[in-house]
Amino acid sequence: MAKLKLDLHDIYNRGGQIDAELNRIIREAVDRRIALVEIIPGKGSGQLKKRVLRFLDQGHIKALYHRIEKDDRNFGRIFVHFRH
Repeated sequence: MAKLKLDLHDIYNRGGQIDAELNRIIREAVDRRIALVEIIPGKGSGQLKKRVLRFLDQGHIKALYHRIEKDDRNFGRIFVHFRH
């Protein structure tokens, strides 16, 4: 199964760049018909993870993917599943 991965550790404090990278990875998954995107906001305080989840909950983004899975073994990981 094809998968894309986005690690946000390096840009955790750059709001505009975070949104740009999230948009890019979601668009790439749709364009390339990738089934799974792994987003790594890291553990930290949880604020970055909340920001990622808010981004994914926007109506125009939510329409692009099938479901979200929060990794129950690793708090700092989110999987976005696509149905193409």
